[in-house]
Amino acid sequence: SGSAAAAPLPEEDCMKLNPSFLGIALSSLLAIDLWASKRLGVCAGEGSAWGSARPLMKVIEVSGHGIPWLLGTFYGLCQSDSSAAREVLLNLLFALLLDLVLVAVVKGLVKRRRPTHNKMDMFVTISVDKYSFPSGHATRAALVCRFVLHHLVLAIPLRVLVVLWALIVGVSRVMLGRHNVTDVLFGLLLGYALYSVVEYCWLSPLSAPALFALW
Repeated sequence: SGSAAAAPLPEEDCMKLNPSFLGIALSSLLAIDLWASKRLGVCAGEGSAWGSARPLMKVIEVSGHGIPWLLGTFYGLCQSDSSAAREVLLNLLFALLLDLVLVAVVKGLVKRRRPTHNKMDMFVTISVDKYSFPSGHATRAALVCRFVLHHLVLAIPLRVLVVLWALIVGVSRVMLGRHNVTDVLFGLLLGYALYSVVEYCWLSPLSAPALFALW
């Protein structure tokens, strides 16, 4: 019985008693993320610190929503009589659809719940929108921002406004309590990277003649 008492602990028990440095770091990061997100959710409700700014934040929320962007791009595609404009708009439509699918897949895999202080009064949601990681608005804002800056000729003040809009959309998600800080940061990075995929798969009359024949 004495030798049995002195037997070493199983490896899995040692792991539980001595968590890895990575595990401690991730837990600490998660705690900081939740704390900061709650402190920054100043428009999460009418009674919040900046509750009076909530209607403005919800307007910004709609400006980054997928439906207005999809409908607007599709309408522009139907009304355009320029082959160059149709090519740009068709690729923007492709980018927006790719963004929706990718964000939905990641949300379904990660399944991170939205912050507890979030009011579920969002503009037009689907089933995966109950999850928060990553922020679809932030992903779309970064994607559209980079797309516009590369394919539209804009004066410098307008280019600055486009970048500010993308950043404000991301910040508004945390202020409204819709997302945690890491949801938005990852969303912005994902949207920025997604544009590179769109550029690599760029649709043109040569690469996708059937699509252009429809228009």
